[in-house]
Amino acid sequence: MDFSLLISTPTSSSSPLLFSPLKPSPLLFLHCRRNPNLSLPRRCRRRLRCFVSETASATAAAPSVFGGKKELSGFQTLVDALSPPARLASSVVIAAAAIAAGYGLGFRFGGSRTAGLAGAAALGAAGGAAVYALNASVPDVAAVNLHNLVAGCDDPTALRKEDVEAVAKKYGVDKQDEAFKAELCELYSRFVSSVLPPGGENLRGNEVEIIIKFKQALGIDDPDAANVHMEIGRRIFRERLETGDRDADMEQRRAFQKLIYVSSLVFGEASTFLLPWKRLFKVTDSQVDIAIRDNAKRLYAFKIESIGRDIEAQQLIELRKAQVLYKLSDEIAAEMLREHTRKLVEENVTAALDILKSRTKALRGTTQVMEELEKVLAFNDLLTSLGKHAESGQFAPGVGPISLLGGEYDGDRKMDDLKLLYRAYATEAFPNGHLDVKKLDSLNNLKNIFGLGKRETESIMLDITSTVYRKRLSKVFNSDLEAAPSKAAFLQNLCEELHFDPENASKMHEDIYRQKLQQFVADGELSKEEVEALMAYQVRLCIPQETIDAAHADICGRLFEKVVKDAIASGVEGYDANIRASVRKASQGLRLTKEDAMAIASKAVRRMFMNYVQRSRGAGSRIETAKELKKMIAFNTLVVTELISDIKGEVTAASAEPVNIESHQTEEEDEWESLQTLRKTRPSKELEAKMGKPGQTEITLKDDLPFRDRADLYETYLLFCLTGEVTVVPFGAQITTKKDNSEYLLLNQLGGILGLTGKEIVDIHIKFAEQSFMKRAEVILADGQLTKARIEQLSEVQKQVGLPAEYAQKVIKNITTTKMGAAIETAVNRGRIGIQQVRELKEANIDLDSMISENLRENIFKKTVEEIFSSGKGVFDEHEVYEKVPADLSINLEKAKGVVQEIAQARIQNSLVQAVALLRQRNREGVVASLNDMLACDMAVPSEPLSWSSQEELADLYCVYLKSIPMPEKLARLQFLLGISDSTAAMLRDTAEQGVLKVADEEDEFAI
Repeated sequence: MDFSLLISTPTSSSSPLLFSPLKPSPLLFLHCRRNPNLSLPRRCRRRLRCFVSETASATAAAPSVFGGKKELSGFQTLVDALSPPARLASSVVIAAAAIAAGYGLGFRFGGSRTAGLAGAAALGAAGGAAVYALNASVPDVAAVNLHNLVAGCDDPTALRKEDVEAVAKKYGVDKQDEAFKAELCELYSRFVSSVLPPGGENLRGNEVEIIIKFKQALGIDDPDAANVHMEIGRRIFRERLETGDRDADMEQRRAFQKLIYVSSLVFGEASTFLLPWKRLFKVTDSQVDIAIRDNAKRLYAFKIESIGRDIEAQQLIELRKAQVLYKLSDEIAAEMLREHTRKLVEENVTAALDILKSRTKALRGTTQVMEELEKVLAFNDLLTSLGKHAESGQFAPGVGPISLLGGEYDGDRKMDDLKLLYRAYATEAFPNGHLDVKKLDSLNNLKNIFGLGKRETESIMLDITSTVYRKRLSKVFNSDLEAAPSKAAFLQNLCEELHFDPENASKMHEDIYRQKLQQFVADGELSKEEVEALMAYQVRLCIPQETIDAAHADICGRLFEKVVKDAIASGVEGYDANIRASVRKASQGLRLTKEDAMAIASKAVRRMFMNYVQRSRGAGSRIETAKELKKMIAFNTLVVTELISDIKGEVTAASAEPVNIESHQTEEEDEWESLQTLRKTRPSKELEAKMGKPGQTEITLKDDLPFRDRADLYETYLLFCLTGEVTVVPFGAQITTKKDNSEYLLLNQLGGILGLTGKEIVDIHIKFAEQSFMKRAEVILADGQLTKARIEQLSEVQKQVGLPAEYAQKVIKNITTTKMGAAIETAVNRGRIGIQQVRELKEANIDLDSMISENLRENIFKKTVEEIFSSGKGVFDEHEVYEKVPADLSINLEKAKGVVQEIAQARIQNSLVQAVALLRQRNREGVVASLNDMLACDMAVPSEPLSWSSQEELADLYCVYLKSIPMPEKLARLQFLLGISDSTAAMLRDTAEQGVLKVADEEDEFAI
């Protein structure tokens, strides 16, 4: 089975179905005339009218879909003429006559009673056969009469159940009789095939009703009727396999889908077990559902077409009944109704857009647009009210407000068209500059219909209300607003009247003020009258002073910035009287505050300073870098200083008193008077007179460059001051060609430009002095030895560089400490420094923590502990090892304790092995020393008895140690460690007291 049978295909009417029973039948047209409520497609109705008008006289003579009337045979005619009682009596008479005749003939010819009975039996059998034939032909006769009854009806749907039952009753047959039931199925099959439209046509909606009525009239059982539907399906399937035309194949598919749909409606819930589509045609449940859904949608769509803009409640109730009848789900039905209403609205929207975009739009164009939109809103209000109707539960689903989303206008380009319509309707909501409050709800509904977002509609309304508000404001500015006692209250009422946000109104007031300000400053200055006009705008529009200042700083600031940039661009030589006059005019004429004017000038000047800094960084040498910095200093003195004076309106002269900034520096730097480079930056009176007015220090690069970069620039120029200009001569030699102390004054000005404080400058000079002193001191103290002669030599160097004594001593200490530290570290690595030497160095106030690394100090501690455990004294002082020694070496106490325990655990067994080895070598003193080391390890980490393979050797060790006359507690602990029992130990002690104790070495015997 091809599953594509149930796939929806486009409607095609290029060729009819291959079997005639599915062609339109005149009985449907007759039924439509009798039932005007049944609707047909327009094409069918048009074809019907033509057919009826042209062949009205021939319709009655046309053959029925059930075929012509059937004729009865002679015998069937006889049967048809007999009623059931007569047929029964005739049967009895025939049987009796046959028996009687047979008996008579047999008796006559046979001459005996037996022959008579045989003759009666023979002719009785023949008579019985005749009676059987008579009664057996009754169902066929009844079937023929039933066929003629149905075929003779002008309208088969008018057939009554009583008429069919009368036929059966007339002949005394049961409907389950094979011949009669076969005729019923044949009639039903022909009728169903004729009712179903061809594959290329849609269902008309009355098929189910007609089929059910006819089925009930025939009285055919549901299982038999279901078998007829399945047989029709087989015929469609076979014809689809036989056809080779693609269009015909698609029509057969649709015919099969329509059969499934109509059958499911005819049998209702029983169709699930009466119609085995899946078993016979190998189709799935989803394919059956698709066939039912698609045909239901087509029927419902046909029904929905009757819904217009004047929809009524009764229409929706009828539509709901149709939906239930068609077995269409609520979700699909709701979506179809919404789509239908959306298309109706789209027609109005399209008409409104055509008028709105028409270039030849008449005067009534806007009115027509409003009329179309009003139709949309009225239709939306009608659907909204119906959605809230008391009987809305009986309405078809999908009744409610309209939305164009998901339709033709659901797209970015179409959305722009909807915005145009919304703007047009919103504009008409402000007739004569006043808001029509009644339009607010309509605007909200129109927004929902068009699917516009809140921001989009607010933006459109803001644009429209801004235009209206500006027009209203221009009308009342010099009249009602000027006369109003409270300007703020007047403006607030105007905003409330137009539903205009006061914040947006404030922004508009600012824009108006800015436009007037730009208009007034077009000539480069503000006159008195213009200032008064701006004041009037500020008062009437209630603009805050902060906003006014910001507007002036922005608009007037841009003009002033242009003047400042032109002045700066003129350079050192071009800053003449004309430039100064333009700066003074702009500063005073634009009515800028001194702070704003200085801020604008600072921004431009600092940008120029940064250009000089960038060029200095890109210079190829230190000399070139210093030259770029000198240019910046000259620019600051000759241009920036004069620019600031012109902005402030100060009078400058060659004899003007310089700004007293040195006095503060002198007080701060008095203690650093010895620094020659710093002292030279403070010029004498003669040099001040020669150099003229000092440069300004109000505009600096303090916030533009980090301190490290500013310090590097200052150090570069300071080094230039120290070395002067250097020229390279042949053979790589360098000679100083120019060196002038006046460069230090420029260095002082550079510090001001860079924004360096007095302390930061002092730190830089001290750093240079330290570096110079350190280089020469390292040469003098090359071996780290500090003698009296070298001290005098270092003092002379200190005076030359002007470094304070404490800084010089710090440098000397660092050098000597570094040299000594290297020597000490070398001695530690070679093992020449132990804990005793460390304590001596500490007593000499030498900081060993900085000279000896922690690893080396830990090595010294390990070496000390190992010496204690190998001294042969058997002594372990916990206070000395765990506290004093770690404190002297500045190592962690817990870590030191762990090191001691680790060493003790490792050496205790080794000490026993060493003692046995010395015993075998007959070295009594060595044995005693090794046993003492073992006891010292045990004091650090108490141990369990040690194991050894030879008990005699352990006894010999005990005896040797006993002869050394040890302390009792040590002897007892040794006994425990060697695992010697008390009895053995007592015996050995008694023997020793008697003087007869001998060990293996004395007897020259060793048990190995």
